[in-house]
Amino acid sequence: MSPSTSRRGVLVLAGSLIALGVTGCGAGIPRDAQGTLRRATGGTLRVGASQNPPWVDITADGAVDGSEAELIEGFAATIDARIEWIPGAESVLARTMEDDGLDVIIGGLTSDTPFSAQISPTRPYATVQAPDGSTLKRVLGVRPGENALQVALERYLARASGDL
Repeated sequence: MSPSTSRRGVLVLAGSLIALGVTGCGAGIPRDAQGTLRRATGGTLRVGASQNPPWVDITADGAVDGSEAELIEGFAATIDARIEWIPGAESVLARTMEDDGLDVIIGGLTSDTPFSAQISPTRPYATVQAPDGSTLKRVLGVRPGENALQVALERYLARASGDL
């Protein structure tokens, strides 16, 4: 066997091992840094809700209603999760999420949310016109690093809006 044949064999073997390694590393991607989707599936999804009708309406008895509440209830059903509602102002909910107290925030958030350091906005699920005529892109907020949860939620939102 010549040195070039031997070298070629080593390169083919190395390339094969790299390809197997990359393929093996891709299993289970996207992943959640804290395992939120795995924990919530068949368990509890902690959802912060900020009063902002018609997207979120919190009644005097603490019930959460509105179009985003319906969306998150539909998503929770797909992962067999019970929702624990945590009502509050967006700023308080963003801090609570940052402290690991929430999985998702709803409340008529827009893609230009001032809380993007504390939350990871989903892709826009709807576009609406603001009173001043500008266009607003509606998003939900997910705990940063919880990529599997965010992808699952975004896929659900796309299906619910007819984009898939």
